[in-house]
Amino acid sequence: MKDFISMNPNPVVQYLNKPAAEFTKQDLIRYIEDNDIEMVNFKYSAWDGRLKTLNFIIGSISHLDNILTAGERVDGSSLFPFIEAGSSDLYVIPRYKTAFVDPFSEIPALNILCSYYDRNGKPFDGAPENILKKAHQSFFDSTGFCFETMGELEYYIISRDEGLFQAEDQKAYHESSPFSKWGDFRVEAMKLIAESGGMIKYGHSEVGNFTKNGLVYEQNEIEFLPTSVEDSADQLVKAKWIVRTLALQYGVTVTFAPKITVGKAGSGLHIHTRIMKDGKSRMIENGVLSRTARTAIAGYMELAPSLTAFGNMNPTSYFRLVPHQEAPTNICWGDRNRSVLVRVPLGWATPTNMIKEVNPQEKGGLIDFSDKQTVEFRSPDGSADIYLLLAGLTVAARTGFEMDDAIEKAEKTYVDINIFDEGFKDKLDSLEHLPASCVESASLLLDQKHFYTKDNVFPEVLIDMLSERLKNFKDEGLIFKIQDDDKKVMELVDRHFNCG
Repeated sequence: MKDFISMNPNPVVQYLNKPAAEFTKQDLIRYIEDNDIEMVNFKYSAWDGRLKTLNFIIGSISHLDNILTAGERVDGSSLFPFIEAGSSDLYVIPRYKTAFVDPFSEIPALNILCSYYDRNGKPFDGAPENILKKAHQSFFDSTGFCFETMGELEYYIISRDEGLFQAEDQKAYHESSPFSKWGDFRVEAMKLIAESGGMIKYGHSEVGNFTKNGLVYEQNEIEFLPTSVEDSADQLVKAKWIVRTLALQYGVTVTFAPKITVGKAGSGLHIHTRIMKDGKSRMIENGVLSRTARTAIAGYMELAPSLTAFGNMNPTSYFRLVPHQEAPTNICWGDRNRSVLVRVPLGWATPTNMIKEVNPQEKGGLIDFSDKQTVEFRSPDGSADIYLLLAGLTVAARTGFEMDDAIEKAEKTYVDINIFDEGFKDKLDSLEHLPASCVESASLLLDQKHFYTKDNVFPEVLIDMLSERLKNFKDEGLIFKIQDDDKKVMELVDRHFNCG
């Protein structure tokens, strides 16, 4: 525990000398008093997936105590379309463990993420963070396991083309300065995200890099460490808010949109998953992927057709999910293959000591790093509602454990080849396809609705309204109609540029 605190970048954790999960109301009051914090900001996710803000100027200790104890009342009908205006009041109640110092406010402020409660003082069924909490509880009750995730947050940063040290088109993967222009921005964003409680694995420039109409489009990625699925969602929504707000300060444009032009790399929101019990990973057994892991993968395969409804939420999403773009189109999984829906990344499956090979002066024997193993769900993108996406993925994992033929399903959908290579047409034809439009995704969500409404995880009214929202895009076959018309493609991109 001491080691965890000593290098933790969150100043609130450092000052209180305890993990964020243990923060109490009195802890936050002490931090606010001792550090001359003048404002508290409540933040909460709404129907559009973005954080909303309610500001409080602190008037007194009793006022602060009341804010942190009672929360506040908000108009739910303005935040969620499935709430009727006649009975729309909701409470927003702060989750103390999410508290972080606002890095952008001129007035010293503490931000806290909130949960929604209804007029009876019960968690609001349709609140995104509550749906995710219910999904995880349902998974635990069904399996006895805990579910952990981590996200890969990809984005483009767009700036004026100065004509200096141009990176090669679509070959900017892990590029460094001066060919990568926005590494300093990424590093600053990572620092602020870490100080807000985000557990960051690393950051780097991504494949996407191109110039168009006097502008440079540079793709970057920030990847997180695995943690409980609820905390993973919180840190992703914080991160998106920080990256966008920092871009505003820099005077540049950032987008998480899944596709910003045809023929160039799109931005995904890949989600890595891990099954845990008693703090131990259950992903590797005897040096190979465990039965537990393959069972969860079977659930991902089963619900893949409808998971796009949460992870690919506007028409440009389906311009990214096309062959030969390192994005999945078929419902299958495999080892290290980036064209599959679920990828098993290179892992430390068997004990090793490569560091000793590289550094002979190091001592020690073989080391077991198998807890690092994850499996990666690759279809989602930046249009996703993060809480609903992770809730859906948790439901899919639970579904795998409730299937009678889970291992058979996993074996049937496994591929150890590039399925687009000539000679593998029979295997390709045997696989189901991901939806090709929002309309198709909506229809498949309704077909599989019963998986999500089980245990009252997703309210039926939310599923129905989300399906209707997706159908209203009327985008069947759109990619084939406009992909060669740059003007129409860019009109579509502009419409969904700030999605998610």
